[in-house]
Amino acid sequence: MKFIGLSALAHSPDLETGRLPSETEVVRRAVETAVLFEELGFDGFGFGERHHPPFLSTSPTVLLGHIAALTSRIRLFTGVTLLSVLDPVRVAEDYATIDHLSGGRVELIIGKGSGPRQAELFGLTRDQQRDALNEKFRLLHRLWTERDVSWRGTTRPPLDRVTTLPRPVPRPGGARPRIWHGGGTSPDSVDLAAEFGDPVMFSNASAPTEKYTWLSDHYTQRWEAYGRDPAALYTGAGTTAYYSAPTSQQALADFRPIFEARLRAQSGIGMPPDFPTLEDFVERSSALIGSPAQVIEKVERDAGLLGNSALIFSVEAEGLSHDQRRASFELFATDIAPTLRTSVPDPPWPAQ
Repeated sequence: MKFIGLSALAHSPDLETGRLPSETEVVRRAVETAVLFEELGFDGFGFGERHHPPFLSTSPTVLLGHIAALTSRIRLFTGVTLLSVLDPVRVAEDYATIDHLSGGRVELIIGKGSGPRQAELFGLTRDQQRDALNEKFRLLHRLWTERDVSWRGTTRPPLDRVTTLPRPVPRPGGARPRIWHGGGTSPDSVDLAAEFGDPVMFSNASAPTEKYTWLSDHYTQRWEAYGRDPAALYTGAGTTAYYSAPTSQQALADFRPIFEARLRAQSGIGMPPDFPTLEDFVERSSALIGSPAQVIEKVERDAGLLGNSALIFSVEAEGLSHDQRRASFELFATDIAPTLRTSVPDPPWPAQ
């Protein structure tokens, strides 16, 4: 199994003190965490793309370009690139440039996004997003695998013999940088992934894991329908929260104020809680909260349901202190990851 950290640069008050950190603090903390993840031996670190409060991750290309200069091994992810509202030509150019800066470490996770008014901000309606994502992905694929691309579609002006520059870093067999397809509510994304032989990252953070098994099954069926080798199928899954401590009692005690703050926030906007108690949240959601043994058991259980062999989890503070966050990441690296790398085998990652 592989492990990927993800930040959306949440700009929120500290749950205990009420202090709102500066935007500079939030950005620098995320950068420091990315560097720490490389030091601890994690496999990837990424930035989500959001264009609404309380998130500051509006420019993942700039962030990843900076991280590329500070690291040498860790894969650089997006999670997700909102390709439905972006120009594929610009995406091809920007991320190919970061690919060179990082020595071929770029991996995109694409999706239409679900944030409020993000589509409208870029001139689309929500109803247009899914079709736009499909069309723009097909164009991005061509731009990264072909030269002199001529194209006509509905989402941008036509192209006449266009070769985007720079080209991505050459990979074995002429492969393009790997593109993951984020999916959680519709079969369309996994259909597209299966058609192109791409991996899927399940957007499974908002409901019990069992609710996403149908999507995993559908992806497997479509993958095999295209005549692809089942052994090459690759999926990842997310978590809605991660925190581990030496004992389950300590983990629950430390995380309880955070969970209660989440409940208050949901209540404040009239949302009924999906998980009314912390214990229910830990048991039925995708959250990984507990001792190392409990986290290992939960990851193995959920991997048995979804078939995923990559795990992506949020690194936002949410009210945890700097020392608590660092200790939890270190505990994952030393007491959790080694077991899961053996117990949840996965296909080898492509050469970079």
